[in-house]
Amino acid sequence: MQKVSKLQLKTLRVLYAEDEPKIRKPIADTLRFYVKEVIEAKDGHEALKLYKQEKPDAILCDILMPRMNGIEFVTKVREVDEAIPIVMITAHTEKEYLLSAVELHLEHYLVKPATLAQILKSLKTCAHKINKIKSLTCDLPLGYHYDVEKKELSYNNEPIKLSKKQIEFLEVLINNRFKVVSYEELQYKIWKDDVMTDNAVRSLVLSLRKKLPKDFIINLSGIGYKLDI
Repeated sequence: MQKVSKLQLKTLRVLYAEDEPKIRKPIADTLRFYVKEVIEAKDGHEALKLYKQEKPDAILCDILMPRMNGIEFVTKVREVDEAIPIVMITAHTEKEYLLSAVELHLEHYLVKPATLAQILKSLKTCAHKINKIKSLTCDLPLGYHYDVEKKELSYNNEPIKLSKKQIEFLEVLINNRFKVVSYEELQYKIWKDDVMTDNAVRSLVLSLRKKLPKDFIINLSGIGYKLDI
């Protein structure tokens, strides 16, 4: 499988159906650091409703849930959508469930307790599959978008030309959107073996700011930069 970057994962909107809040909440909260959005559902019935409303990119789903179990839920999804990647997570390995799940064309079938590494690996498989069908795009404020594969910034579907360093700088900020990117990290990830001067950083940020919404890139003096998303 082609390598999937952290930035590609951050384009995904994931519907996660699990009836046990003590399981669902910690996993959902952790996944929010890796993907664009996690939409939580407490049973299959709610998951189906949210699937229709939210149009997620991928689905994580438990099997044994009240009102509508995971097999029933995914069967209904497959009636209208054969392409969306689906990962099932369950404590049950009975033959009847495994046979039913195989017929639903799942990306992965994980047995509880599934580790974060296993879930992320499954979501990377989902992202890889999605990327074969459509571009993975990060939505930015005020009508701006960044296409991860094309490495292209656009505004209202009009492309905005970026230099190599502008692309690298923007990707580092998007990839770390929940924290401040330090000057040391910018040196390591963008300038690498070259010397990063204060003037070089200021010049790069100034040129990039002219192509983005006002105050989108925030400077914390003496610390680094972050995005205002």
